[in-house]
Parts: sequence; structure tokens; C-alpha cells
Amino acid sequence: MDPRRPVPFSPAVVHLFAALILSFSSLPSEALAQEPGGRSPPGEAIGCEGQQVDICGVCAGDGSSCEVVSGTFSRSILSMGYHRILEIPIGAQELKIQETVKSRNYLAIRTSTGESVINGNWVIDRPGIFYAAGTTLTYRRPNEIRSKTGESITAPGPTQQELHIYMIYQQPNPSIYYEYVLPRANIPDSEETPGPDIRPIEPLGLYPLEEQGFVHPDASGKENSIGGVHSNHVLSETSPPTADGPSGKLYPGLLPPYIWSATGTTPCSATCGTGRRHVVFGCVEQLTLTPAPADFCEPTQLPGPREEHCHTQPCPAFWDVGEWSECSKTCGPGFQNRQVLCRRPLGNQSTGVVGPEQCGHLESPETIVSCQLKICSEWQIRSEWTSCSVPCGVGQRTREVLCVDNLGDVVMDEECNMKLRPPDVENCDMGPCARSWFFSPWSERCSADCGEGRRSRSVVCLTNYISSLPLDGCGDEVPDESSLCDIGPCHHKFEWYTGQWGQCSAECGNGTQTRSVVCMLHSDGHLDVASPSNCSHLPRPTSTQPCFLKRCGATWYVTEWSACSRSCDGGYRVREVRCLADDKTISIGCDPTLVPKEREECNMQACIPEIDENCRDMYYNCNVVVQARLCVYSYYRRACCVSCTRVSRRESQLRRR
Repeated sequence: MDPRRPVPFSPAVVHLFAALILSFSSLPSEALAQEPGGRSPPGEAIGCEGQQVDICGVCAGDGSSCEVVSGTFSRSILSMGYHRILEIPIGAQELKIQETVKSRNYLAIRTSTGESVINGNWVIDRPGIFYAAGTTLTYRRPNEIRSKTGESITAPGPTQQELHIYMIYQQPNPSIYYEYVLPRANIPDSEETPGPDIRPIEPLGLYPLEEQGFVHPDASGKENSIGGVHSNHVLSETSPPTADGPSGKLYPGLLPPYIWSATGTTPCSATCGTGRRHVVFGCVEQLTLTPAPADFCEPTQLPGPREEHCHTQPCPAFWDVGEWSECSKTCGPGFQNRQVLCRRPLGNQSTGVVGPEQCGHLESPETIVSCQLKICSEWQIRSEWTSCSVPCGVGQRTREVLCVDNLGDVVMDEECNMKLRPPDVENCDMGPCARSWFFSPWSERCSADCGEGRRSRSVVCLTNYISSLPLDGCGDEVPDESSLCDIGPCHHKFEWYTGQWGQCSAECGNGTQTRSVVCMLHSDGHLDVASPSNCSHLPRPTSTQPCFLKRCGATWYVTEWSACSRSCDGGYRVREVRCLADDKTISIGCDPTLVPKEREECNMQACIPEIDENCRDMYYNCNVVVQARLCVYSYYRRACCVSCTRVSRRESQLRRR
């Protein structure tokens, strides 16, 4: 049962709630093996020799020897406490009472003599096996979290004593299905049987059958009903109680002798500030207000839950301590800090920040403490210096330097102080090195196919690691890199000859240079110039090649001049000027004093008017034609040709400017 659910406030129900807390348990280990109606499935019984047993337990029966009584109790709202909902007669078999909807209500059973069997006397029993009325009663209460099934009570029967079924009401809209089998020999004749017993069973609030919410088969005369209402249904009094009424209670006049009265309150929900508490009602004698057992008062007249405010002394201020920050150092001594504020409760579970002096009655918490996550790692030199990388001259040598933590494990260099890292590389001077001329073998091929030519080899000055001579250099006498060779005299052989390369065409940047290429005839040691066609069978050497003397740096570049804006009387022409670097990108490195002009005058000669002998003014007042802007018409242009032409030229000059 959820301890947060509302509970009645009468003393008896408070005891019931305490009993509920102590009665948590799970389902019995055996599972329900019943049909939806609660009956055991028909099958073979001992002694039936393979024959089927009907619902009445008769071998090969047709079910006519008994009656299945079933129905559903449901009602929206009842008063808190016990309510008798069903009476099961003697001889009933295959009993099943089952909550159809899981709720906080509980089932209870008493015998007709008033003896409690299950959940009686305001105590909730654990699920299990109970013995009463000559049969075994199995009480099941499924796990309240995992299961969606409500409580149930089952018994095989037959009952040897009448059983009264109760519901302990705590949650609205209860729904309880009941079913049992009653042999027809035990069903009383409706004409000979007096009305149902209406004696009250305390503490039971009785209501008319319709108000109790019984749902049963049609009362029009079917087999499982007697006189419209089954004999096991509990009926209530149909008239108000009087001093000698059927309820058995004595009332002075029409007023009950016992009433519900406020007898105290629950403890305040807060020890300081504003809290809430519930009013506790108890049963008292009306005239003397003397406490009486709760059973003496009507459960239906118990007032509903009542809550009131309770004021205690103001809550004192307190220190609100935040979480410690991370240590300021990942290794070695550091510090941590936290925020500490003085707060005072304001009610409604809220607080406000106040001055620290209001928390002066409390010891102020620390806001900063020292910390050390681990001992810092340190540098270790793991090897001696290696030998120098060169046998002579200046080289390098190395050694192994590692960062090691306090456990001796090698870690990343960043975990040690990089400023204190010992060097692991240094220069080493092995003294001056001797140097000698080294040369490759002479080429086997002569530069000329005939006559005198040359052979070549490569010569280089290198360090001599073997020589023990105290030489500081190779000296100025460089060994020959070429030598003469002569394969034999040439006889009428044509060959291309090239001259020296000329100067580069550009003083800086990219340029070109050229040389002479001629076809020569070798004949008995003489060279004669021949036609280039005689050497066409040989690859012609190139006569031009690109050259680059130096970088130009930033240089002014210009475009071609545009056309002059006028053909005479002075106009102007323009060009674009840009400063470009060697890679032809825009630069600001050009000398501003050498920037080329972007605009200059042109066609400064005077315009010579063209004389048209046929162009003349035919009227003396052509100036009026010009003023009236009539020159746009061809007639006036012919009649006042000189005046209109003069105006047209003047406007054209103005537009060009």
C-alpha cells in the first residue's frame, strides 16, 4: 500500500493504517489456475473413472443440480471504513471474490457469529491460507508495483457456516466481482423464506441495495435470483432509525447519543515557519463529550479531512554551502573553493539570501581548502650521451630524457614542467676535417665523332675521413675536368655548330637570349659553312632560350593608351596603371615617385571648319529658329544651315567635355 495515500483520521483507522504498513508482502507462491469465472475447469474427478465432472462436481452431470451465483459490486463514493457487500450462505462451493480493478481498498471476511477471519478488527493480514466455516480460504494480494491485478479470496467449499464479505473502503469507484456455486438443495424456497436478515454488523454503513451498487442478473425470475433480489444480497434499513428501530441503537428523541467531534490535531508539518496540520475527529458522547469507541458513531457522519495552518517560531538563517570546485592544480599542492551564502526560509519552500551577520550564531563554513590530486611527475635522464653524429667537424649527440610519475611510470611530457626539461640534443665538435679533390672517371665518349674533341669528368672537393694529412682545404689547383680526344680525321661530314649565347633581353625577371646556329662541313681538317639543308638529318640545336638574371621586385605596369577624346582642339586619353609583384599579384612596393601617368592631353591642334558652299542661311532671322529649337526639323536645317550647324557643333563639344 502506498504510504502517501490519504488515510481516515479516526483513531481506529489510524491503527488500520499502521497495520497496513506492517502487512506488505508479495503474492503466495501458487498461481491462480482458474477460469475467468473463478471455477476450477471441469475435468476428471477421483472415482469418476474417466468421466467428466460438471460445474456442480457431479460425474457426467449436466450442471442442473446447482446454481452459479455471480455479480459485481460497484459504487462511486462511500464513507471511509468497513462496508458489508455480500453474504455467502451455508453449502456454497467454488467461492471467488475478486477486485476487477486494482485499488487501495481491501477485502475482509467475518463469520455470521461475528468472528473475524481476514482483515478484521482494523488489522490487515498478510496474504496466505485461512481456515473458517469448514473450508480453506486463500487470500491473495498481488505485488503493488509490478501487478495490475486486485485482491482476491477463493475457497473450494462447501461452507459449513454463513460468511459475510466486507470491503474496507479507501478509494472511490470500487469494483468487486463475486461468484460461488450453490447446490439447489441449499437454495431456500422464496415463498417460505423470510426476508433477508437486516441486523446491523458494526462498524457497517448500510445503504439501499441500489445505492450500494450491486450489479446482479436480471431479477425477472431467472434461476439465480429469488423474488427479484438474491437472498445473499445485504439489504439496508428502509426507514430512518428511531429509538426502537431495527438498527438496535437507542436515540434520545431523534438525535444520536454519540457524535464525531474534533479531539485534537496532528503534529505541525514544519518545526519552524508556517506549516500545516490535520484536525483529528473522535467519537464522543453528545451530552458529556466523553470519548467513546469509534463504533458508537455513524461512519457516514464522520467529517471529511480538515487541514489548517500552524505557525511556529520563525525559521533561523542557515549557511547554504555549494559544491567544491576542482583542484587548481592537476598535481602538487593546489586549492579548492566553494560558494557559501547565508539564507533564510521565506515559506512555500523558498529561501532568500540575507546578510552573513544573520548566520552569526552558526560557525561559518570554509570557502577555500588545500588539495593535492597527486605528486607531480619529474624528469629523468635514462641514458648517457651518444657518440657524435660526425667523425670530424660539428655534429650532434643525443640522450633519452623521459617524464616519470611518482609510481615510476612513463607519462606524457606535458605532465612535467617543460621549463625544467633537461636537454636531450646538443652539438658536438670533433675537430677540423681534412678535405681532398674527388673526381669521377673520364667519360668513354669523345665530344666529336671525327677530328679533335674532348672528354669530361666531374671534380668536387669533399671531406676526407681517411687521410691523416693536416689539410685545411682542397687548394686552388682544381684538377682538369676535360681532356682532348681525337677519333680520326673527318671527311666531308656535315655538323651543326653553335655560337655563344647573347645577352638576356631583360635586366630583371624573365627574358630570352639567342645564339647563332650554322651547318658546317668538315673536310680534311677544314670547316666550311654549308646550307642548313645539309644538316637537316641531324637534330638542330635551339637558337633561343629563356633567361632570368634577377628578380625585378614590384614594378609599375601600364595598359595601352585609349583613343583621344577629341580629334582636334585638345582632348585627352587614359590608361590603367598598376603595381605588380614578381608573381603578377597586386603590390604596394613600387616607388611612388616613378608612377607612370594615367591621363594625358592629345590632339591639341585647332579644328579646321569644313566649308560647305551649299550650307548658308536663307533667312535673316535664323537666330529665331535656333532659339525656338526648330533645328531638329529638316526643313529648318536646310533653310538655316549655317546657324543650325554652328549650334550642333557647340553642343557636341559640350557633351565630349
